Amino acid sequence: MFRKLYNQELGRISVDEYKNAQKAPFALVLDNVRSGHNVGSAFRTADAFRIAKIYLCGICATPPSQEIHKTALGAEFSVEWEHCKDTVEAVTRLRQEGYVLVGVEQAENSTRLQDFRPEPGRRYAFIFGNEVSGVQQQVMDLCDMALEIPQEGTKHSLNVSVSVGIVLWEAVRQLL
Repeated sequence: MFRKLYNQELGRISVDEYKNAQKAPFALVLDNVRSGHNVGSAFRTADAFRIAKIYLCGICATPPSQEIHKTALGAEFSVEWEHCKDTVEAVTRLRQEGYVLVGVEQAENSTRLQDFRPEPGRRYAFIFGNEVSGVQQQVMDLCDMALEIPQEGTKHSLNVSVSVGIVLWEAVRQLL
């Protein structure tokens, strides 16, 4: 028998406790993700895996936003975020701060997600692209690696918020 747990049994921490908690050595960069619902979902997933920060670049919606709040369920208050007008500038700064830049994209010489091994002690910035055009080529040109989620169906296309969840789960799982 499996009794569902009540919210008060889940051991949730407060927003203040979250902000002071140790974070996974990962940042998210959203490159012109146009849907506020996708941005909100990224916030919620980032909160679940204690991601250090989200960079909302270009045309990304930013809090406060009803669309973001609808899917983030308040995670936009716990996860640190910053809006950057230009993704190239954001990833250039992240490289200067010591992040390994990882473009999540179908690309030549990409690494399959199941073969990705984050090195302990390194920080990674996972870059996710626009719902239609993906990560800009000029951003991919700056990446240290391309990470690809293998797909066997006819579409070879996942929703960006689904991709965020898959990649973050795998990256965090490997550090556990």
